[in-house]
Amino acid sequence: MTGAPLPDALLFAAQPAPSFFRRFVRAARHPGRLLPILIARLTGRRVRAATAFAALTGAHHRLWWSGPAPASEPDASLAQHGIERIEPASDGSVRIASEGMPLVLLAAPGHTLVAGAVEVIAAAFADPSIHALYGDALVRTRPSGPWLPLLRPAFDPDFLRAVDWLGPVLVLRRASVASVEPVPGAAALDIALDLAARLGPSVLRHLPRLLSVSTLPSEGGGEGARAETRRARLKAVRRDLDRTGEGDTLAFVEPDGVIRLERPLPLPRPLVSLIVPTRDRLDLLRPCIDSLRALTDWPAKEILICDNGSRDPATLAWFDELRATDAARILDCAGPFDFAAINNRAAEAARGNVLAFVNNDVEAEIPDWLERMVREALRPEIGSVGARLIDGEGRIQHGGIVLGTGGLATHGHRHFLGDATGYFSALRATRSVAAVTAACLVIEKQKFQKVGGFDPAFAVDFNDLDLCLRLNAAGLRTLFVGGAVLHHRESASRRPSPEAAARHAAEIVALEQRWGPLLAQDPHYHPGLNPDLSTHVRLRRGWTGVAPAAPR
Repeated sequence: MTGAPLPDALLFAAQPAPSFFRRFVRAARHPGRLLPILIARLTGRRVRAATAFAALTGAHHRLWWSGPAPASEPDASLAQHGIERIEPASDGSVRIASEGMPLVLLAAPGHTLVAGAVEVIAAAFADPSIHALYGDALVRTRPSGPWLPLLRPAFDPDFLRAVDWLGPVLVLRRASVASVEPVPGAAALDIALDLAARLGPSVLRHLPRLLSVSTLPSEGGGEGARAETRRARLKAVRRDLDRTGEGDTLAFVEPDGVIRLERPLPLPRPLVSLIVPTRDRLDLLRPCIDSLRALTDWPAKEILICDNGSRDPATLAWFDELRATDAARILDCAGPFDFAAINNRAAEAARGNVLAFVNNDVEAEIPDWLERMVREALRPEIGSVGARLIDGEGRIQHGGIVLGTGGLATHGHRHFLGDATGYFSALRATRSVAAVTAACLVIEKQKFQKVGGFDPAFAVDFNDLDLCLRLNAAGLRTLFVGGAVLHHRESASRRPSPEAAARHAAEIVALEQRWGPLLAQDPHYHPGLNPDLSTHVRLRRGWTGVAPAAPR
């Protein structure tokens, strides 16, 4: 590891991976689950075996690339394609003159372009709608060590405000940024946010291709340098909040380097209706409701329990206690289990302006989880908001839904340790995602009603995914709030059956018919990452980083 501290966006690379021996010992404690994995491996079903082994022993990043770095781009090719390279001064300041070549390559010292990068950059800027372009990189954290691929997402200003994953290599249209004076030490970040504010996020595009390689310096000023960089990032974010009319938003750096924003809340606080479907299972429901009452510090909330035919006398007696103390409203939702219909009915009965759908096997852990989610859900441009969910073994159960993985869609960073930072600190940040799980989903009631709520065509599965995609299509983005943390014993109250399997298969067909190609590739998930295992675990087989790619 380098002698200098890793940049905040690369902290995921510092988390040690457990040895294969430790993972196998863990697996050996569950011989009933290990044997089918070994059989699948021996019979050639490698993906199934690897996925099941990760579910059993936990997932971790295995992204280090041991191959040689691509050849370098000759310096002369920049001028030949109308590109001027500019590096920050010793104090981190950047000045871009109004006159000069049409394109500007902003790059830190030590970052070398790979062969062919200049040609693809110039070709991309033939599209007049592109004003800034960034790509991917290989970086070494120590001399002669393996390469770490930095495969960046499509542009997301929320994510970029939280974590500077953009990197120091940014290509700009000179006319769009001439004479700017960005924040020293955070120039690329400041320029990108400024362009997004002035011209719209779509003018910044990601080219999913390697553009540069570099080795982190062995001496980087220690924690003092990290603190200085964080101050520069914070200044750039606060400047961006001012120019976008959000100057009353609080911004501060958390200990893990993620910048947290606290947007102002209206007074009085809006009433939040917490909607919890259940059928008996008091062992799950009581801890859930107790946590919503005692470990959720939102002052204005009501709890609606949707009773889907409970018969256990203990459950019914507890319902009577809740009614007697006005601790919760019990809605009669008898009949076959239909998650979409039950929650739609509760939404109609809800008195709150904000809806919080919570599964009966979810428990709050950090009291401000609901406040964090409501702050985002109240933004006019945001639809659904999801949380970081930890399973019963202390591992990630939900880190946002990623399309095109696991054959259709899976939960991001599934099976990673619950305290993992995630790729580019994605598990800690507030960021855009394709969808979030309805196991804990917050949304304004009027937005939910605008798109018709959950679609009954997806009675049990994919109703959350479909809801988010319909909200996205209506111009309402979906956010994952990594700082909102709850526990989730996934599907603990459901039992497998042939009927459930048939219904699940039918809902897959319905989802594919409705959304088709949109399910194939998630814009927030890099195409160079393997889509078959838990997300962000390893590179796609055959990935070289230099294959032809179009900006996205």
